[in-house]
Amino acid sequence: MSTGSAVPLSPTPTPRTTGALVRWAAWDWGSASFNAVITTFVFTVYLTSGVAADEASGSAALANTIAIAGILVAVTAPVYGQRSDASGAEQGRQRRLGLLTAVIVVASALMFLVQGSPSYLLLGLVLLGVGTFAYELAQVEYNAMIYRLAPPGRTGWVSGVGWSAGYLGGIVLLIGCLVLFIEPIGVITFDSPDMGPRVIALVCAAWFALFAIPVLFMRFPYPAPPGDVEAASVSWLGSYKLLVQRLIRLGRTDRHLLGFLVASAIYRDGLTAVFTFGGVLAAGTFGLSASEVIFFAIAANVVSAVGAVVGGRLDDRIGPKPVILVSLAALVVVAGALLPASGKPAFWIGGLFLCLFVGPAQACSRSYLARLVPPGREGELFGLYATTGRAVSFLAPALFGLFITVFGEQRWGILGIGIVLLLGFLALLPVRGVPGNVGAGNAAVGH
Repeated sequence: MSTGSAVPLSPTPTPRTTGALVRWAAWDWGSASFNAVITTFVFTVYLTSGVAADEASGSAALANTIAIAGILVAVTAPVYGQRSDASGAEQGRQRRLGLLTAVIVVASALMFLVQGSPSYLLLGLVLLGVGTFAYELAQVEYNAMIYRLAPPGRTGWVSGVGWSAGYLGGIVLLIGCLVLFIEPIGVITFDSPDMGPRVIALVCAAWFALFAIPVLFMRFPYPAPPGDVEAASVSWLGSYKLLVQRLIRLGRTDRHLLGFLVASAIYRDGLTAVFTFGGVLAAGTFGLSASEVIFFAIAANVVSAVGAVVGGRLDDRIGPKPVILVSLAALVVVAGALLPASGKPAFWIGGLFLCLFVGPAQACSRSYLARLVPPGREGELFGLYATTGRAVSFLAPALFGLFITVFGEQRWGILGIGIVLLLGFLALLPVRGVPGNVGAGNAAVGH
């Protein structure tokens, strides 16, 4: 009996993801120029210690600026993300990411104009606020791309690689700035002490512009999710009504997703504050010089990169929630230990422990949400992710500034950050966990 000579079907080839992941992570690498150098370790320190009349008032003004930018993001991000989903064209997502990156680059370059006088403080704060606003919207587009990059069971790894690339990019750029421009090591000296930070702002702008290019022209290994047809049928104003309807529906059908958005909003505000005010506290409370702040920043980025990669690996094994909870608990304990501490060694030890746990919490939060987002609504829900974060983004800066004002000493701002992290930990406890081997979108209700 003949069985015939049927030709076996070829299996579907597994997409190659390494090249696309490198191009995508290059944006994170470049964004370190704004995240690490401008908003954490150089320009904000320059604003509070070299431009403002005094460090306490400068720190309070910085906190208020970040809070205002957060409110604007909260109002804009989810509808922005919804409109992005409505287009249904991934190339459009890349174009929008490019435009927002251009805004950040221009704002960074214009920081060169901020001289070391209190009369320039407002200009510096406005440019920082504009850059922060654009960066948060850019994150909506950037994070939504995980859908087209992460193979099943590797979502945590992809997210961790992105975060670690950002930290490593910060290391390289900070070392370059230290060697070239920052006294007493810098080989290039300036007549005016305020010229170093201003030139660094120009370098940061060029750095970000260069490393943002690969993601704008990359090809994704996985097809784009379908466009959001419902969102495409309404206007911008109608998008707010649709957003409210969907939030009500989400509260009925997936309270855990809503609970995660709320909990992560709280603790991510605390995580952001760790980096935003870390350099300020290093210089003002623990007495680190400008060059010592940069040395610490380099070490902090190394530790954070390691933490993000290890956290991503653990995420894919045990799920993101346990990694986030352990990280938050450790952060609260270390913040409590730093509050009464003094001296440079105490800051080095405590600060590096903080950084070790910030990376995993950030990377695993992104991968947790990616697993829960229904296909076709990734922009909207990552927009909500930004919005819920920014809806309470006034919390850590406000408490940071409040405790400084009440107690009259900068170190008390640490207490405000610690309280926010603790609240986020408690809010996350009742939220359901997600298995680590679940792919992007596969944990969504009704998927």
